Amino acid sequence: VQLQAFGGGLVHAGGSLSFSCAASGSIFSIFTMAWYRQAPGKQRDLVAVIDSIGSTNYANSVKGRFTISRDNAKNTVYLQMNSLKPEDTAVYYCNVNINSGGRLTNYWGQGTLVTVSS
Repeated sequence: VQLQAFGGGLVHAGGSLSFSCAASGSIFSIFTMAWYRQAPGKQRDLVAVIDSIGSTNYANSVKGRFTISRDNAKNTVYLQMNSLKPEDTAVYYCNVNINSGGRLTNYWGQGTLVTVSS
């Protein structure tokens, strides 16, 4: 199984960016899909998570600004980020729990840098 993430980049404060992360390979079913981020010198923190029926949960710092969604037919998770702030600057990672024929495995996508300038 592989995760391929797209998106990110440089944006001014108040702007928007979006991510997508697609899973491919031997996939029977996908459970939770999530986005994490890691700012320089800090630990990796959960940003948003969505379960298999579409229930979502967000870090308090991004509630009302970020939206996580998923397309089960495409094995893809998305993150729409609006009203970005300089403190949102970080490397963002997708994270997916996948059932590959009876075995549940956690996978990380490659990190994608988001830089928000003030």
